[in-house]
Amino acid sequence: MQAPNATQIRQQLDRTVGPTPWYWQTFPAFRSQANQRFVWTHHGEHGPVAYVVSLALEQEPDKPRLALNTYCRPFTVPPQRLGIWCPEGRSIRLACFDPDQLKAFDLAEIAGWFKQSSERIYSATPPITDFELPLTIAPGMHKIDVPPELTTVDELIVPTSYKALSNDDPAFALFVLYLQAGLAEVLPQKWFTAAQYQVGKQWISRAARDLESHRIFGECFGAGSFLLEEDGCRLAEWIDKES
Repeated sequence: MQAPNATQIRQQLDRTVGPTPWYWQTFPAFRSQANQRFVWTHHGEHGPVAYVVSLALEQEPDKPRLALNTYCRPFTVPPQRLGIWCPEGRSIRLACFDPDQLKAFDLAEIAGWFKQSSERIYSATPPITDFELPLTIAPGMHKIDVPPELTTVDELIVPTSYKALSNDDPAFALFVLYLQAGLAEVLPQKWFTAAQYQVGKQWISRAARDLESHRIFGECFGAGSFLLEEDGCRLAEWIDKES
């Protein structure tokens, strides 16, 4: 297996999607089945829709069709659908939308309450499918029931907090979802413990798989970017370390 290349990993990390609102610029613009181009907008740091990120047609940026609260991440669902995953209580929620079906709405409809609510996703059109995966799944590989609308997705790496029973237990895990195969692999991050890091102030914001070495890399907010061992659970090295 080819050794990881730090320069290439940095380039891949720059393109890796992170959570709203901090990483909204990593979200991909895309075209729908009807060849309509959709783009993302961050609504600033002040006002009733502060930090909200919305999706709209490129030619109608003031007519949002989807709005995302904090900690949401979009992903493409081949051939041309849009998925969103986000934390939902003690679960991971995955929703899938057909962009061509999304109806426009006025941001005034959600002004004020959305940012303060526990709702992560707002649209005037319901998703074509929506399911949740509990965070209580034990480490290892598990069979899961994946809605047919999401089975065109090969792999999705989901960083999430993980219940630690002591300061030496992993406080974060990567849920690697092989949606095409109907499998979920839970990888507790054995290096990320309350004894070693400031959990809450420091957290794993995004992760992906290196295209050449197939090792998982990612970013730990407040600590730096990292590369994992082949088991996906242990820290191999820091690509860039914050002082």
